[in-house]
Amino acid sequence: MGLKGFVEGGIASVVAGCSTHLLDLINVRMQLQGEAAPAILTLRPALAFPNSSVLHVHFSAPRVGFASMGLRVVQQDGAASLFSGVSATILRQALYSSTRMGIYEVLKEEWTNPDTRTMPLEKKISVVDALHQMVKGEGVSGLWRGFSLTVNRAMLVTASQLASYDQFKEMILTKELMKDGRGTHATPSFAAGFVATVVSNPIDVIKTRVMNMKVTPGTPPPYAGALDCAIKTIRVEGPMALYRGFLPAVTPQGPFTILLFVTLEQVRKMLKDF
Repeated sequence: MGLKGFVEGGIASVVAGCSTHLLDLINVRMQLQGEAAPAILTLRPALAFPNSSVLHVHFSAPRVGFASMGLRVVQQDGAASLFSGVSATILRQALYSSTRMGIYEVLKEEWTNPDTRTMPLEKKISVVDALHQMVKGEGVSGLWRGFSLTVNRAMLVTASQLASYDQFKEMILTKELMKDGRGTHATPSFAAGFVATVVSNPIDVIKTRVMNMKVTPGTPPPYAGALDCAIKTIRVEGPMALYRGFLPAVTPQGPFTILLFVTLEQVRKMLKDF
């Protein structure tokens, strides 16, 4: 496999990432709903004396759905803003996804039973754990805010996405539910995307909020860390706030995972002779 696994994973990831970029952008905006401090409306009676009491009314901005959030982004920033940051998406997929998928393929090839051409699920998860340790060991957590959260999210997404895809695909082919083809690639892809969203959505919400918080010199930051962010989010908005944006997260994750693995299988066929 070697270098070819990295190239195949990189091409498939860039295609999938660019195709679902605007869905991911809207998902991030939805995850930030409810985080900002509520607006304060000051009310005074019309015939009040100067020293009379003032009534402060707190209210939160209404939360909107996926389509409404997309429309709001277009109205506020223009249609082109839906594709802002697409160059960063390309760079991220070319570096991050090609690395995780390439290493996963190398270790999977190493640990696959040569007789059955299959690998137990626990071995697939061990591949992900090895990848996590390698990435964690190479990084310096103090350089970027939310770095540890990004590493942990990468571990969870890789474990749930790549391992579950292989497991679902292997199960379909072993039980002869479908013949090997695009349908066999799309079905486990969608299932893997759903599993990845369920597993990673809570840490994704926390990561987005920690990385998005505004730190003013001389004042303490809104969150002391990931755990503090999770506690404050649950305390103020309830535990289901960790799954805010779940449907919008499934919306890009499903198509992304399908495009990722269907494209990956086609790229493998194209490069099989190299």
